[in-house]
Amino acid sequence: MAEDSFPLPVGAPVPANAIPGRPARTTLRGATVALRALDPPRDRAALYACSHGASETERLWTYMPYGPFAEQSEMGAWLDRCAATEDPAFRAVIDAEGRPIGMVSYLNIVPEHRRLELGHIWYAPAVQRTVVNTESIYLMLRESFDGLGYRRVEWKCDALNKRSRAAALRLGFRFEGIFRQHMIVKGRNRDTAWFALVDADWPAVRANMERWLYGDEPALSLRALNRPLVAGFHDPAADG
Repeated sequence: MAEDSFPLPVGAPVPANAIPGRPARTTLRGATVALRALDPPRDRAALYACSHGASETERLWTYMPYGPFAEQSEMGAWLDRCAATEDPAFRAVIDAEGRPIGMVSYLNIVPEHRRLELGHIWYAPAVQRTVVNTESIYLMLRESFDGLGYRRVEWKCDALNKRSRAAALRLGFRFEGIFRQHMIVKGRNRDTAWFALVDADWPAVRANMERWLYGDEPALSLRALNRPLVAGFHDPAADG
């Protein structure tokens, strides 16, 4: 009997598009923030000042594999290493006054599979829970999907980081599960929560983000707009 008489299921064909390039160092500009290549001599003083100096401020490093830093020079040496890497590809987040207020990155970039991750995301406490994170992620997603042609963008965080998990859902990422004992970070176990957006999800998420960011409806909730898109991809942390 022919071997293919009982065919096994296989995935859908993927169009043989050109392999996308890696994120370029060009500046991405929004209405309230810009994302540009990290420039340690230019950025280190402002980035250190906005992320250090008080215990409440330094809590932003809790779930990061690095930081806080004892001295500005120590952070400067770390920023030098960050600026020299292509994966992660770090970007400084710049506010409307031209001040560095945080960092983001593209990482785990796999052009042949058209996927990458957004991570190493932190902002000064003064701009947390403002439009800054939403527009920063919007700019990165627009570049990933529309500019470069990736088909999957991932978001991963410590499973104990409820704020990051809630942010992923609010931004339209779908929960994909927990990788148990995934990493050891600062000598402690890390279970990792996985989220992702794929290219089929992006048009609806983009429309909701643009409506929230640039529309004239101040009472809108992005979480409510995206809730139908993430329904069926339940994250138990969202109940907490």
